[in-house]
Amino acid sequence: MPQTTADLALIVVSYRSHRLLERNLAPLAAVLGARCVVVDNWSDAPEREAVHQLGERHGWTVLDAPNDGFGAGVNLAARQALADGATVLAVLNPDLSLEPQHLLTLVDEVRHDPMTLAGPQVVDAAGRPSRVGGIDWRRGRTVPTGPAPEWLSGACLVTSAQLWRTLDGFAHDFGMYWEDVDLCVRATGAGARLVRRDDLVAVHDAGGTQEHAGTRRKSDLYYRANCRGRLVFAARHLDRRARVRWVLWAPAYARAVVLRGGRRQLLRSPRPVLAAVSGTLAGLRYLLRAPSPERPTHP
Repeated sequence: MPQTTADLALIVVSYRSHRLLERNLAPLAAVLGARCVVVDNWSDAPEREAVHQLGERHGWTVLDAPNDGFGAGVNLAARQALADGATVLAVLNPDLSLEPQHLLTLVDEVRHDPMTLAGPQVVDAAGRPSRVGGIDWRRGRTVPTGPAPEWLSGACLVTSAQLWRTLDGFAHDFGMYWEDVDLCVRATGAGARLVRRDDLVAVHDAGGTQEHAGTRRKSDLYYRANCRGRLVFAARHLDRRARVRWVLWAPAYARAVVLRGGRRQLLRSPRPVLAAVSGTLAGLRYLLRAPSPERPTHP
């Protein structure tokens, strides 16, 4: 490929995903010749060993982490990549695949304007596009958007070292989910632009890293972290009145999150509902302890 990738680092956080790394990251990195930093969030010893063997085989840097969440893993990998001299960072999910040239086009967007967060159009395994990239600031939910998104999916996100340092990476408060929304809102607040290239396609097999892959049912962590992350976001960005609105809409949001896994799962176990309730309560506790921001993002 004509473009150089000497300044590019591919960053992936893995959790029980060594087979996905082999399927998606290995061929992409081989074509690009880009450095890779993989963080293995702890699951068990055999998985960790499998990730390290992949790293040795393909020349990746593999870092061990205790599993403090997606954002913490990305931040750990980014620190290593920046220390190694990378000036462009591409954050990729293990269960995401895209053409090398599409990624390079996003990299060029960032090289042209370092105050940029860039991402592709994300489709699911059946080819259905996700246009979610807006925020319903009244009800507290993510919604479809047009060509000018308010946030980009953390499944595939390209940024410069300059902007990453300005933002200090992902916030540590989230664990999983809503941290990409938070990052993008902070980025636009700092004067950055968000670029979603709908002519570039990435396939996100969102069930690939779920413990119930192959079914609609999500993991309990998915339900819990989604409900908690929403209220953490509210605490970080909203004034007192808006926070109250988001709390009042929390049961409806939790219901919608659970139903993403289908109704039949509820015939087998109440765990999805219990996980959503647990996440909502954890988010409420965070919200009650957090001071209101000096400059709310949205009224």
